[in-house]
Amino acid sequence: MLWIIMVIAVIAAVILVDQISKILVLAYLYEEQIDLIEGVLRFTYVENRGMAFGLLADHRWVFLVLSVVGIGAVSYYLFRYVRRNLSRVGLALIIGGGIGNMIDRVRLGFVVDFIDFCAFDFWVWVFNVADAAVCVGAALFVLDLLLDTASEFKKSRALKASDEKSEAHQGEGKDG
Repeated sequence: MLWIIMVIAVIAAVILVDQISKILVLAYLYEEQIDLIEGVLRFTYVENRGMAFGLLADHRWVFLVLSVVGIGAVSYYLFRYVRRNLSRVGLALIIGGGIGNMIDRVRLGFVVDFIDFCAFDFWVWVFNVADAAVCVGAALFVLDLLLDTASEFKKSRALKASDEKSEAHQGEGKDG
């Protein structure tokens, strides 16, 4: 039961930090740019009317419906099937980020993006706290799946080795 409180706290924290950061951006950064680390990181105000990285702009209602369905599906999976805390945290980050961006789409008609890593010539996208939460959450979920798969593989190898050792020991007893 404690894990449910943890999941709700993570979701709420992501939404809170995301929405506060966007309110501050709208109040103080609108149509401006602030260099935080010259040539590396800056805050740049962007109105994202599409999905991730601005793709499929101006399809607001499609994204709202997909967001509700996606958040519902991830929530159902989280509360019904997930048993490991790393996966729980990862999925909670994804849910919180999805809700944070959905709030923007309903309230503003677009998503406020402002985090701009300008150090990389190939990285041209501006994102927000919710986007970062979704990406980190997905990475944690995949990492937990990989760790679980590796653990299961080690267990099956150990069991197989134990069975082979047992069969070899039984075979010695029959010959003697």
